[in-house]
Amino acid sequence: MDPIRKAELKDVSRIAEILIFTKRTQYRPIFNDDQVSFGEMQVLPTAREYLDHPEKLEGIWVYDEGFVKGLIHVEGTEIKELYVDPFFQGEGIGGKLMAFAVGTFGAQSLWVLEKNESALGFYRAKGFSPSGERELEEGTPEYKLRMVRGG
Repeated sequence: MDPIRKAELKDVSRIAEILIFTKRTQYRPIFNDDQVSFGEMQVLPTAREYLDHPEKLEGIWVYDEGFVKGLIHVEGTEIKELYVDPFFQGEGIGGKLMAFAVGTFGAQSLWVLEKNESALGFYRAKGFSPSGERELEEGTPEYKLRMVRGG
């Protein structure tokens, strides 16, 4: 059975956990803002947002091997989010989710924080290159880069 499937309401708790904990792990060293990392970013409100607005699950696919280990959010041909639970990083889950997005939706682009070197390396290894487009991440002084497949 393919471990990648469309996200469902039953996945909301794990999706929220993965989003919050992975963002804390990856972004805290970049933003250095504990008020956001531990104050504003919370699992319960994130889960409630999906429960109250199930349409937000549209375009989200999960990697499920008995429980959700990662997720990818695709809109059109753009990857909006890709997160793997920190406990399962390095097991090829992110690569499988990327291959799914490229193979199923023809994913061609994504945005990544300029200082997120581990993500930049990962995306380069998966065939994405900086396009030259750069813009501020909303509400922060940090830049994000647009990466394109085969660029």
